[in-house]
Amino acid sequence: MDRKEFNKILDFAVEREEEAIRFYRDLQGMVQFREKLDLLKEFEAIERSHIKVLENIRSKTAVELNSAPVEIENLAISDYLVEVAPTPEMSFQDILITAMKREEKATKLYTDLAEGATDEGIQTLFSKLAAEESKHKLYFEKLYDEFILTEN
Repeated sequence: MDRKEFNKILDFAVEREEEAIRFYRDLQGMVQFREKLDLLKEFEAIERSHIKVLENIRSKTAVELNSAPVEIENLAISDYLVEVAPTPEMSFQDILITAMKREEKATKLYTDLAEGATDEGIQTLFSKLAAEESKHKLYFEKLYDEFILTEN
């Protein structure tokens, strides 16, 4: 894979993260309670940090990028939840479900792209991006487990 193609893939991933930032910013304009606003600002900041991770990947050498992606634990909580439409009345649980579902879709996207790639370098890059998104999903699943499942 040449550097130009590599950068196009990372540009695509950055655009997905910027879309997530806009999503959480738009939700901030919707929610009615301060604690929800603070949570959404935190999620927006997390998405901004994902862009930094991607830019860090951009600066890696080919040798570093060809290492195998790390296997990420999957609590599979989001597998059993129904996606929630964003509303001003969203609960903490609804916000976490939305975040998990977004990360789940991003993980699936990059996994599918990795499986469809014929170039080994591109396949590895998409697998690494899938692992990153899987890490983000795990973060939200752990919050859900800690604050929602343990309360019931």
